[in-house]
Amino acid sequence: MVMLFKYFEKINVNNLQAISANYFTAGILSIIFLPNTFEFDKINYSNTTIFFVLAFIVGLLFVLTFNLYAHGAQKIGVTPSTIANKMSMIIPIIIGIILLNEEVTFNKILGISFAFVAIFLSSIGDRKYSLNKNHLIIIVLLFIGQGLADGILNWAQEFILNGSNMNLFFAVTFLAAGFSGLLFLFFKLSSQKVKIEPKSIIWGIVLGIPNYLTLLYFVKSLKSELFSSSEIFPIINIGVIIFCTIFSIILFRERVSIYNWLGVILGVFSIFIIIS
Repeated sequence: MVMLFKYFEKINVNNLQAISANYFTAGILSIIFLPNTFEFDKINYSNTTIFFVLAFIVGLLFVLTFNLYAHGAQKIGVTPSTIANKMSMIIPIIIGIILLNEEVTFNKILGISFAFVAIFLSSIGDRKYSLNKNHLIIIVLLFIGQGLADGILNWAQEFILNGSNMNLFFAVTFLAAGFSGLLFLFFKLSSQKVKIEPKSIIWGIVLGIPNYLTLLYFVKSLKSELFSSSEIFPIINIGVIIFCTIFSIILFRERVSIYNWLGVILGVFSIFIIIS
Protein backbone atom coordinates (compact mmCIF):
# COMPACT_ATOMS: atom_id res chain seq x y z
CA MET A 1 0.00 0.00 0.00
CA VAL A 2 2.82 2.42 0.85
CA MET A 3 4.49 1.67 -2.47
CA LEU A 4 1.22 2.36 -4.28
CA PHE A 5 0.93 5.75 -2.56
CA LYS A 6 4.47 6.50 -3.65
CA TYR A 7 3.57 5.53 -7.21
CA PHE A 8 0.48 7.76 -7.06
CA GLU A 9 2.84 10.74 -6.79
CA LYS A 10 4.57 9.70 -10.00
CA ILE A 11 1.37 9.42 -12.04
CA ASN A 12 -0.55 12.34 -10.45
CA VAL A 13 -3.36 10.34 -8.87
CA ASN A 14 -5.80 12.34 -6.73
CA ASN A 15 -5.28 10.88 -3.26
CA LEU A 16 -8.71 11.74 -1.85
CA GLN A 17 -10.56 10.23 -4.81
CA ALA A 18 -8.37 7.13 -4.77
CA ILE A 19 -8.79 6.71 -1.01
CA SER A 20 -12.59 6.99 -1.23
CA ALA A 21 -12.71 4.38 -4.00
CA ASN A 22 -10.29 2.23 -2.05
CA TYR A 23 -12.53 2.08 1.03
CA PHE A 24 -15.61 1.14 -1.00
CA THR A 25 -13.61 -1.57 -2.79
CA ALA A 26 -12.36 -2.99 0.50
CA GLY A 27 -15.92 -2.84 1.90
CA ILE A 28 -17.34 -4.70 -1.10
CA LEU A 29 -14.63 -7.36 -0.80
CA SER A 30 -15.55 -7.77 2.88
CA ILE A 31 -19.19 -8.35 1.89
CA ILE A 32 -18.25 -10.79 -0.88
CA PHE A 33 -16.31 -12.95 1.57
CA LEU A 34 -18.99 -12.92 4.26
CA PRO A 35 -19.92 -16.44 5.44
CA ASN A 36 -23.44 -17.66 4.76
CA THR A 37 -24.43 -17.39 8.42
CA PHE A 38 -23.47 -14.92 11.12
CA GLU A 39 -22.84 -16.35 14.57
CA PHE A 40 -23.74 -13.25 16.57
CA ASP A 41 -24.37 -15.46 19.57
CA LYS A 42 -20.59 -15.85 19.86
CA ILE A 43 -20.19 -12.15 20.56
CA ASN A 44 -19.61 -11.68 24.27
CA TYR A 45 -22.39 -9.09 24.52
CA SER A 46 -26.14 -9.58 24.52
CA ASN A 47 -26.58 -6.36 22.56
CA THR A 48 -24.72 -6.37 19.23
CA THR A 49 -24.92 -2.57 19.00
CA ILE A 50 -21.38 -2.39 20.40
CA PHE A 51 -20.22 -4.47 17.42
CA PHE A 52 -21.48 -1.95 14.86
CA VAL A 53 -20.59 1.12 16.91
CA LEU A 54 -16.95 0.06 17.23
CA ALA A 55 -16.74 -0.82 13.52
CA PHE A 56 -18.18 2.59 12.64
CA ILE A 57 -15.79 4.38 15.01
CA VAL A 58 -12.76 2.58 13.53
CA GLY A 59 -13.93 3.59 10.04
CA LEU A 60 -14.17 7.24 11.06
CA LEU A 61 -10.73 7.05 12.67
CA PHE A 62 -9.32 5.59 9.45
CA VAL A 63 -10.52 8.64 7.48
CA LEU A 64 -9.52 11.08 10.20
CA THR A 65 -5.97 9.78 10.56
CA PHE A 66 -5.44 9.61 6.81
CA ASN A 67 -6.47 13.22 6.34
CA LEU A 68 -4.45 14.33 9.36
CA TYR A 69 -1.43 12.49 7.98
CA ALA A 70 -1.84 14.05 4.54
CA HIS A 71 -2.39 17.52 6.02
CA GLY A 72 0.51 17.10 8.44
CA ALA A 73 2.86 15.94 5.69
CA GLN A 74 2.01 19.03 3.62
CA LYS A 75 1.86 21.69 6.34
CA ILE A 76 4.26 20.37 8.97
CA GLY A 77 6.47 17.84 7.23
CA VAL A 78 6.66 14.14 6.49
CA THR A 79 9.08 13.47 9.35
CA PRO A 80 6.95 14.51 12.37
CA SER A 81 3.80 13.11 10.77
CA THR A 82 5.42 9.71 10.14
CA ILE A 83 6.91 9.58 13.62
CA ALA A 84 3.53 10.40 15.22
CA ASN A 85 1.81 7.78 13.05
CA LYS A 86 4.26 4.99 13.88
CA MET A 87 4.84 5.90 17.53
CA SER A 88 1.09 5.63 18.13
CA MET A 89 1.59 1.87 18.45
CA ILE A 90 2.27 2.52 22.14
CA ILE A 91 -1.52 2.89 22.65
CA PRO A 92 -2.51 -0.62 21.45
CA ILE A 93 0.56 -2.03 23.22
CA ILE A 94 -0.62 -0.50 26.52
CA ILE A 95 -4.15 -1.80 25.85
CA GLY A 96 -2.74 -5.28 25.26
CA ILE A 97 -0.77 -5.23 28.49
CA ILE A 98 -3.44 -3.65 30.73
CA LEU A 99 -6.76 -4.84 29.30
CA LEU A 100 -5.68 -8.12 27.73
CA ASN A 101 -3.32 -9.09 30.57
CA GLU A 102 -0.39 -9.77 28.26
CA GLU A 103 2.90 -10.77 29.82
CA VAL A 104 5.59 -8.13 30.27
CA THR A 105 9.15 -9.42 29.89
CA PHE A 106 12.54 -7.74 29.84
CA ASN A 107 13.12 -8.76 26.21
CA LYS A 108 9.76 -7.34 25.20
CA ILE A 109 10.39 -3.99 26.88
CA LEU A 110 13.93 -3.81 25.45
CA GLY A 111 12.78 -4.78 21.95
CA ILE A 112 9.91 -2.28 21.95
CA SER A 113 12.26 0.46 23.18
CA PHE A 114 14.69 -0.28 20.34
CA ALA A 115 11.74 -0.32 17.94
CA PHE A 116 10.77 3.23 18.92
CA VAL A 117 14.33 4.44 18.37
CA ALA A 118 14.41 2.60 15.03
CA ILE A 119 11.17 4.25 13.93
CA PHE A 120 12.52 7.68 14.84
CA LEU A 121 15.80 7.15 13.00
CA SER A 122 14.04 5.65 9.97
CA SER A 123 11.74 8.67 9.71
CA ILE A 124 14.34 11.44 9.82
CA GLY A 125 16.70 12.63 7.13
CA ASP A 126 19.95 14.50 7.16
CA ARG A 127 18.27 17.85 7.81
CA LYS A 128 17.30 19.03 11.26
CA TYR A 129 13.62 19.73 11.75
CA SER A 130 12.02 22.23 14.09
CA LEU A 131 8.32 21.70 14.86
CA ASN A 132 6.06 24.74 14.92
CA LYS A 133 4.16 24.60 18.22
CA ASN A 134 1.03 25.90 16.44
CA HIS A 135 0.85 22.60 14.55
CA LEU A 136 1.35 20.45 17.64
CA ILE A 137 -2.40 19.77 17.85
CA ILE A 138 -2.28 18.00 14.46
CA ILE A 139 0.57 15.76 15.61
CA VAL A 140 -1.24 14.94 18.87
CA LEU A 141 -4.52 14.14 17.08
CA LEU A 142 -2.70 11.95 14.55
CA PHE A 143 -0.96 10.08 17.36
CA ILE A 144 -4.19 9.57 19.33
CA GLY A 145 -6.38 8.81 16.30
CA GLN A 146 -4.10 6.12 14.85
CA GLY A 147 -3.43 4.68 18.29
CA LEU A 148 -7.14 4.48 19.14
CA ALA A 149 -7.97 2.81 15.82
CA ASP A 150 -5.34 0.13 16.41
CA GLY A 151 -6.26 -0.13 20.09
CA ILE A 152 -9.96 -0.69 19.35
CA LEU A 153 -9.07 -3.36 16.79
CA ASN A 154 -6.80 -5.00 19.34
CA TRP A 155 -9.55 -5.09 21.96
CA ALA A 156 -12.27 -6.09 19.48
CA GLN A 157 -10.35 -9.06 18.10
CA GLU A 158 -10.07 -10.46 21.62
CA PHE A 159 -13.66 -10.01 22.80
CA ILE A 160 -15.89 -9.49 19.76
CA LEU A 161 -14.45 -10.77 16.48
CA ASN A 162 -14.52 -14.38 15.32
CA GLY A 163 -14.29 -16.22 12.02
CA SER A 164 -18.01 -15.77 11.43
CA ASN A 165 -18.43 -12.02 11.99
CA MET A 166 -14.94 -10.68 11.14
CA ASN A 167 -15.76 -9.74 7.55
CA LEU A 168 -19.00 -8.07 8.62
CA PHE A 169 -16.99 -5.89 11.01
CA PHE A 170 -14.60 -5.04 8.17
CA ALA A 171 -17.49 -4.22 5.83
CA VAL A 172 -19.02 -1.75 8.28
CA THR A 173 -15.58 -0.25 9.00
CA PHE A 174 -14.59 0.23 5.36
CA LEU A 175 -18.00 1.45 4.20
CA ALA A 176 -18.17 3.94 7.09
CA ALA A 177 -14.75 5.21 6.03
CA GLY A 178 -15.85 5.26 2.39
CA PHE A 179 -19.01 7.29 2.97
CA SER A 180 -17.15 9.68 5.28
CA GLY A 181 -14.49 10.17 2.62
CA LEU A 182 -17.22 10.61 0.01
CA LEU A 183 -18.81 13.45 2.00
CA PHE A 184 -15.43 15.15 2.26
CA LEU A 185 -14.89 14.62 -1.48
CA PHE A 186 -18.28 16.15 -2.38
CA PHE A 187 -17.41 19.14 -0.20
CA LYS A 188 -14.16 19.64 -2.11
CA LEU A 189 -15.92 19.16 -5.47
CA SER A 190 -18.48 21.83 -4.62
CA SER A 191 -16.04 24.32 -3.08
CA GLN A 192 -13.14 23.90 -5.51
CA LYS A 193 -12.75 23.38 -9.22
CA VAL A 194 -12.02 19.68 -8.92
CA LYS A 195 -13.37 16.95 -11.19
CA ILE A 196 -13.71 13.22 -10.74
CA GLU A 197 -10.73 11.52 -12.39
CA PRO A 198 -11.39 7.99 -13.72
CA LYS A 199 -7.68 7.20 -13.37
CA SER A 200 -7.81 8.01 -9.65
CA ILE A 201 -10.91 5.85 -9.16
CA ILE A 202 -9.29 2.90 -10.95
CA TRP A 203 -6.12 3.14 -8.89
CA GLY A 204 -8.27 3.49 -5.78
CA ILE A 205 -9.92 0.17 -6.63
CA VAL A 206 -6.47 -1.38 -7.04
CA LEU A 207 -5.46 0.04 -3.65
CA GLY A 208 -8.59 -1.38 -1.99
CA ILE A 209 -7.50 -4.98 -2.60
CA PRO A 210 -4.30 -4.90 -0.49
CA ASN A 211 -6.10 -2.65 2.01
CA TYR A 212 -8.69 -5.35 2.65
CA LEU A 213 -6.06 -8.08 2.80
CA THR A 214 -3.92 -5.97 5.15
CA LEU A 215 -6.69 -5.53 7.71
CA LEU A 216 -7.80 -9.16 7.36
CA TYR A 217 -4.39 -10.67 8.05
CA PHE A 218 -3.51 -7.99 10.58
CA VAL A 219 -6.48 -9.04 12.73
CA LYS A 220 -5.74 -12.71 12.05
CA SER A 221 -2.19 -12.16 13.31
CA LEU A 222 -3.56 -10.52 16.46
CA LYS A 223 -5.87 -13.50 17.02
CA SER A 224 -3.06 -16.00 16.52
CA GLU A 225 -1.19 -17.38 19.50
CA LEU A 226 2.25 -17.11 17.92
CA PHE A 227 2.91 -13.64 19.40
CA SER A 228 1.07 -11.30 21.75
CA SER A 229 -0.34 -8.04 20.37
CA SER A 230 2.32 -6.04 22.23
CA GLU A 231 4.88 -7.96 20.16
CA ILE A 232 2.97 -7.89 16.87
CA PHE A 233 2.55 -4.10 16.65
CA PRO A 234 6.28 -3.26 16.78
CA ILE A 235 7.12 -6.20 14.49
CA ILE A 236 4.63 -5.01 11.86
CA ASN A 237 5.64 -1.33 12.11
CA ILE A 238 9.33 -2.13 11.83
CA GLY A 239 8.65 -4.65 9.07
CA VAL A 240 6.85 -1.98 7.03
CA ILE A 241 9.76 0.42 7.45
CA ILE A 242 12.35 -2.21 6.45
CA PHE A 243 10.58 -3.38 3.32
CA CYS A 244 9.52 0.12 2.27
CA THR A 245 13.12 1.27 2.55
CA ILE A 246 14.34 -1.63 0.43
CA PHE A 247 11.66 -1.27 -2.25
CA SER A 248 12.00 2.52 -2.34
CA ILE A 249 15.67 2.10 -3.20
CA ILE A 250 14.99 -0.59 -5.81
CA LEU A 251 11.86 0.84 -7.44
CA PHE A 252 12.20 4.60 -6.97
CA ARG A 253 15.97 5.03 -6.62
CA GLU A 254 15.51 6.94 -3.38
CA ARG A 255 18.53 8.12 -1.45
CA VAL A 256 18.68 6.77 2.09
CA SER A 257 20.52 8.69 4.80
CA ILE A 258 22.82 7.17 7.38
CA TYR A 259 20.10 7.76 10.00
CA ASN A 260 17.63 5.74 7.93
CA TRP A 261 20.08 2.84 7.60
CA LEU A 262 20.76 2.92 11.35
CA GLY A 263 17.00 2.81 11.90
CA VAL A 264 16.60 -0.20 9.61
CA ILE A 265 19.47 -2.08 11.27
CA LEU A 266 18.18 -1.27 14.74
CA GLY A 267 14.69 -2.31 13.61
CA VAL A 268 15.92 -5.74 12.57
CA PHE A 269 17.71 -6.03 15.91
CA SER A 270 14.55 -5.04 17.81
CA ILE A 271 12.49 -7.71 16.03
CA PHE A 272 15.13 -10.31 16.91
CA ILE A 273 14.97 -9.30 20.58
CA ILE A 274 11.14 -9.31 20.66
CA ILE A 275 10.75 -12.80 19.15
CA SER A 276 13.66 -14.35 21.05
